[in-house]
Amino acid sequence: MSDSEQAVETAGGITARYEETDTERLLTFERDGRTAAVAQNSEGYAMLKVRPTADGDELERYYGFDMALDHAAELLGVSPRELPVPEPASDMGM
Repeated sequence: MSDSEQAVETAGGITARYEETDTERLLTFERDGRTAAVAQNSEGYAMLKVRPTADGDELERYYGFDMALDHAAELLGVSPRELPVPEPASDMGM
């Protein structure tokens, strides 16, 4: 795993973790034991994959970050507006 970019942000009982691995950019959310993840290839130009966990099976792919966040929020049972997004993750999506 690369240590080039990592960030954690918490708001409203939701923790968001952004990290870059050798193969992808990964934004994970946790709330009350529930998790959701949004992943994109490390080059940052592919569609976003939404997963129930960081290493879980892909549930859906999206071009836009907003749509991926909507799905992640649904998995957590919150509004997308409640999701904290660390600054390095703010440019995810196509």
